[in-house]
Amino acid sequence: MSTTPPTLVAIDHDDYHAEHVGRTADGRQFFLTTPFEPAINGSQGCEFVALYTFDQAGALLNAEIDSFGPRTAMDQGARMKLYEQRLKSLGAVSLERIEVAPFSVERFGANFGLVLRHPEEEGDPWAVEVLPGNYIAFFEPWDSGEYDT
Repeated sequence: MSTTPPTLVAIDHDDYHAEHVGRTADGRQFFLTTPFEPAINGSQGCEFVALYTFDQAGALLNAEIDSFGPRTAMDQGARMKLYEQRLKSLGAVSLERIEVAPFSVERFGANFGLVLRHPEEEGDPWAVEVLPGNYIAFFEPWDSGEYDT
């Protein structure tokens, strides 16, 4: 087990949470996803659409994040329409493995991104979690392309 955080994390395209990862015609890498804040402890939660674009080396170029409010009140059709618009905005894409650097941006009072989780105790592993929602987590080996949910 490594004692240092990853510099890059591989994400393999799949039919689940990594359905829309890949490359644009100009070589940028992208990850289109739907983070969320859970409705717990009195919070109504919030649903989002996030499009992260990266350069060819995996550094974050842009984070386009839109809020749709609580799941119980959001307009699902509007959310899906924006999701499809974000995908279309990339132009021709190939759905494939990407290798990107962990990052974090703050929007809507929440932390978004592929965020490093430091080991809490000696011997605990480093992790990279997709936030908010922590619906994807990556562990060593960082180049496996696989994630936990």
